[in-house]
Amino acid sequence: MKRKVYVNLEKSTYCIRIENNSLDSIGKKIKKVYQCKKAIIITDENVNNYYTGRLESSLFKNDFDVDTIVIEPGEMSKSLDSLPKIYNRLIDFEVTRNDLLIALGGGVVGDICGFVASSFLRGIPFIQIPTSLLAQVDSSVGGKVGINLERGKNLVGSFYHPKAVFIDPLVLNTLPDKYYKDGMAEVIKYGCIKDKNFFYKLKSLKNRNDITDNIDDIIYRCCSIKKKMVESDERDLNERMILNFGHTLGHAIEKYYNFEKYTHGEAVAIGMYNIALLGERKGLTKDGTSDEIKDILIEQGLAYKLDVSLKSLMEFIKNDKKNIGSTLKVVLLKEIGESFIYDTTLDFFEEEI
Repeated sequence: MKRKVYVNLEKSTYCIRIENNSLDSIGKKIKKVYQCKKAIIITDENVNNYYTGRLESSLFKNDFDVDTIVIEPGEMSKSLDSLPKIYNRLIDFEVTRNDLLIALGGGVVGDICGFVASSFLRGIPFIQIPTSLLAQVDSSVGGKVGINLERGKNLVGSFYHPKAVFIDPLVLNTLPDKYYKDGMAEVIKYGCIKDKNFFYKLKSLKNRNDITDNIDDIIYRCCSIKKKMVESDERDLNERMILNFGHTLGHAIEKYYNFEKYTHGEAVAIGMYNIALLGERKGLTKDGTSDEIKDILIEQGLAYKLDVSLKSLMEFIKNDKKNIGSTLKVVLLKEIGESFIYDTTLDFFEEEI
């Protein structure tokens, strides 16, 4: 089945193509989107073992000169230290503004490839080919690219949209369960913030096989929700912040453990449950909402308990990108499927859970 979602912005429009077995013919599809001579793939060691050869072959068949840059997997690669090696490879390959970068991988690869594309030669085009569930439903769409600093996650970056996003759901078959669950946290997020029916549909899917049987619909629904929010608030100043439900705590948890204990999705899962619990205690969220979230997280094999004090996370919450002046913008739920942005301060997190 082929599906398309168009992201229509003031200065650019691009298509998200969802199609099984599209990887082997992707060179021809890229040629239709963007004409150039050189294509540079950025991927990580894990994805490189499975899919880089197929992509390179498809690009070669369509007369691209191809080079591949392979980075170490994981959030630690999304740092300032990784950039000189990548920039130097691009210089060695004599890349110009007319050439193309291709992100082949999960969220880390997409973020760093997009950031390199936005900054090298003051901007060259790039394309997203997400290979993780999290990247397919969330991070490859919307143009947020960036890197982490020692003081916090995604503190350096830009808004830089791809020329296209190509999603082949079949590549998820090689995704380890840990990272499948990681992506499911972001899928569940969409149900929490915008679509009650979608949330309960997900709740009815009891295992990975059930999810796989519905994966095209799941990816399409998530991308459709995100595209509307990106179109209405491209620069992430208002409504688009809702996409960060669970992320204020999630990012703080990731950073507290130096990205070594939890994946992004695992941390967001914990963040979603605990922010809903805080919302209930403050009378802002319907009672029982956190239990609904806890139940679906348990069903999907995701943790929900916060194993560190909120006080220990304050330094990282303080550096959250959504802070504006002394105001901390927290994404809360009224109930499942209905979310809102709550203006508060760090005092919101003073009460321990």
